[in-house]
Amino acid sequence: MFYTMTLNPALDYNVTVNEFSEGMVNRSAREEIIPGGKGLMVSRMLKNLGFESTAFGLVAGFTGTELTRMVHELGIRTSFVGLPEGMTRINVKLWGSLEGEINATGPECDEKSLQVLFEKLTMLTKEDTLVLSGSIPPSIPKGIYVDMMKHVREKSPRVAVDATGELLRSTLPYGPFLIKPNHHELGELYGVTLHTKEDVAPYAERLREEGAKNVLVSMAGAGAVLAAEDGSVWFGEAPKGNVINTVGSGDSMLAGFLASYEETKSPEKAFCNGIASGSASAFSAELGTKEEVDMLLQKVHITRVR
Repeated sequence: MFYTMTLNPALDYNVTVNEFSEGMVNRSAREEIIPGGKGLMVSRMLKNLGFESTAFGLVAGFTGTELTRMVHELGIRTSFVGLPEGMTRINVKLWGSLEGEINATGPECDEKSLQVLFEKLTMLTKEDTLVLSGSIPPSIPKGIYVDMMKHVREKSPRVAVDATGELLRSTLPYGPFLIKPNHHELGELYGVTLHTKEDVAPYAERLREEGAKNVLVSMAGAGAVLAAEDGSVWFGEAPKGNVINTVGSGDSMLAGFLASYEETKSPEKAFCNGIASGSASAFSAELGTKEEVDMLLQKVHITRVR
């Protein structure tokens, strides 16, 4: 069973404005509201691939109620903790002649609610996978992911971490099954700029040496790198296609890898499926479907370099 953790979910308000004029009243050409947050994106892609998951997280106020309703409407189980004050954030994404986004801070989290969330983790077993994904709100301790990994350690679930900076690095001594930085985030960890797969590979291996079992590095159109638990290193080429929307493509890659590994226990097969899943979402207005992933899977080429 898959479980995803989103500590600061959001309603993403996506607005398309064909021509934007600063200081003037602008009319939208299209708008939509979707449930956002990296863990929820992983749950959504797992659902598209035919895998059930339970979404953990913190919600608040009327926006939290609406987010929960929308997630249930997608057929995803939730085990959210409702915060006593505040409201789940709304993030505004602007598309069109001018592009940008405004991400809200999110509600304050009290100690009691956090304890309730930790109690929910006791249901995990060694047969399960827990995905800790995304940033954390300021009111939550910076070591929250480490605390969660310690909390479930006796149950021995596989833990995947998709985070940045110290939030990611702090989890390495606790042996996450999988981490998934992109090449920019990987470079920031070591104070270097990484452009090619050849640049990325040594640093992916360093993360594995520091404790991660598998390191999956996404590089957008340049492909991906996998430093696997068995010591092998793989380069993957991204399929060619028309990029429509890259939001969620990294989360889709993570979901695709985990879904395939659940079935095959093969890092290289999981790597191929991860690349196909990330590409399928990048080539779609929404997250990729299983049919789109399966079609792209035939075009994914990986090479073992070590």
